Amino acid sequence: MSYELRAQGSQFIKMLLPQGRKKLLSVQQFAHHMHHAAAPDKLQSHWYLQQWWILFAGFLLFSSILIFAFTRPVSSTRIEADYLKEVDPQIYALLNGEMLSSPPEVDETLIQEAIIEASQLEQAYMAQNSNSVSAANIENPADHHHGLLDTTMVNRKWEKMNPRYKQRLLMVFKIMKEQHNYELVLLEGYRSPSRQNLLAGNPNTTRAKGYQSYHQFGLAADVAFKRNGKVVISERDPWAMRGYQIYGEVAESVGLTWGGRWKSIQDYGHTEYRMPGLKKTREMAEKLIAEAQVNISTDG
Repeated sequence: MSYELRAQGSQFIKMLLPQGRKKLLSVQQFAHHMHHAAAPDKLQSHWYLQQWWILFAGFLLFSSILIFAFTRPVSSTRIEADYLKEVDPQIYALLNGEMLSSPPEVDETLIQEAIIEASQLEQAYMAQNSNSVSAANIENPADHHHGLLDTTMVNRKWEKMNPRYKQRLLMVFKIMKEQHNYELVLLEGYRSPSRQNLLAGNPNTTRAKGYQSYHQFGLAADVAFKRNGKVVISERDPWAMRGYQIYGEVAESVGLTWGGRWKSIQDYGHTEYRMPGLKKTREMAEKLIAEAQVNISTDG
């Protein structure tokens, strides 16, 4: 076996040697040709060889452009813009092709402090109006959808919001900040069907069950305000209530539905996008959420 391996190795090397000699000879001939073409009297006939480095540099430049064009990362902003241009030209036109970026997630501690403050304001209001207002008819902010229910189930991120709604809401955030000096924060965006069913157990919070709310489709959100570094939720705060009224007007101006105009339950911090032709099914919810996730996953 050793003899056979040595014989095969020797044969392989002998086969490579002629090829190596041929390649070396061709390189020597090319170098000689280049040297001969560099003579001054060969300027007219062999100019392309004398300027080979210019051609080579141009080739490298052209190649680098092609490589960059085919390998550069595709940003989620560009993907989102193309998506809206195709499926929702109205919001694309409103944005004038400029995709808005999501603000950072609000600190959970600020939310809890705002809920406590809202509960205190509600209790003070109930104490002052205990003779004329029945306590049973007053909604406690702690029972609200952004209240003290299991906050581990609350999604305060933007990643599962469908671009049709998200860009509209971000536009509202921008208008509220720049034109009305109200800074908005996201309390809850996407809501799982299980959390929706849990909240539906309290008719003062919501009457929509899983896949009946636009939250499950990434087409709804609840917001509050930020003032002097603190989150303000309670409608009992005159400044916040004024902000909710302005928020509703601005949201409606970009095609959103505002919960403050509902008859049964006024939800001042809630807006939703009632997408034309939407079928409230599990399959449709998964599709719309998946579209949002694709846009996010392409970033970076």
